Amino acid sequence: MPLQGREWYLEGVDSRVPLVGLTAQEIAERLAPREDARWRAKQIAKWVYGKAVADFDAMRDLPATLRAELAEAFTVDPLTVARHAKSSDGVEKLLVHRGDGQVYECVLLPYEDRVSCCLSSQVGCPMGCTFCATGLGGFDRNLSAAEIVGQYLLLQRLTTRRIGHVVFMGMGEPLLNLDNVLKAIGLLHDEVGLSLRHITVSTVGLVPQIRRLSQTGLPIHLALSLHAARDEVRERLMPVNKKWPVAEVVAAMRAHQKATGRKVTFEVLLIADVNDSTEDAAAMSRLVRGFPCIVNLIPFNYVDTEQGFSRPSANRIRAFRGVLESAGVTVTQRVERGHDIAAACGQLAGEHVGRFAKRGVPVGVR
Repeated sequence: MPLQGREWYLEGVDSRVPLVGLTAQEIAERLAPREDARWRAKQIAKWVYGKAVADFDAMRDLPATLRAELAEAFTVDPLTVARHAKSSDGVEKLLVHRGDGQVYECVLLPYEDRVSCCLSSQVGCPMGCTFCATGLGGFDRNLSAAEIVGQYLLLQRLTTRRIGHVVFMGMGEPLLNLDNVLKAIGLLHDEVGLSLRHITVSTVGLVPQIRRLSQTGLPIHLALSLHAARDEVRERLMPVNKKWPVAEVVAAMRAHQKATGRKVTFEVLLIADVNDSTEDAAAMSRLVRGFPCIVNLIPFNYVDTEQGFSRPSANRIRAFRGVLESAGVTVTQRVERGHDIAAACGQLAGEHVGRFAKRGVPVGVR
């Protein structure tokens, strides 16, 4: 019996509907009126999400006739890989698209004790942060839940180890695409089987959306790209601060921590002679101490934004960290990886030239 697909997916592209993005229940609805639709849908979802299989022929416990019907009506993935780069330190980065010429990035991050991945939520980003490679290219559109989860599955196929941690710190502002991000988180939890406590969402500080996320009660980890404790400094780096200044956005993060019981993280990108002084550190410690949180220091990874930004010296970074720790603030420092493959968000997309490149933004990498 013919399966229920969609009439079109993208004009001029494969018209079969991707299974990635559908729940097991939604797959069952598309298999109807087969009597075994619910059971077969569970099997298919296990192959697609649990085992990250991309080929119907590999779904060995399905009848050959069903596999043939599936191949006619569906594809597995919504995404195509435009470029695959692998770093000398094991980091792998994919530049992907869905057939519309708009590329975006995802990154595989293997560690000794775990495997993590970084996913994008938008094509480009509208927030205009002055230090960010993604922001250089402007904004095209939101990604669907299928395109978000599709990134995870493409990365999972690159490793025999299970990817157990997901961070939404790729291209885009996740809270501007909150509906699709929440649907993707649901798929990652319900279908892939990830713990919600191993999912991190990063934001530049959209206060209404932070409050909405708090109301869901999801025990995911929330990270704020804070970068400066003083409004005059943060406004230079992040235009969003003009709408939601430091005190307001930190208050929203405190409320989120109280609502969820999870520690929050404040990301601080240290830029030489901009926000890396001991005075900046003292202001940061006064702002964030007194509730469960972590300050994550990120020494600037060079991007040519025409701002003349540069990386602080090791001594300046050490001094900044010392001020925070002496005030009782929990501090971490990001392990930097993937420099040789332009692993900072937006860098690979900015360098990409070819059939699928639309952005055409030159990004310098050192």
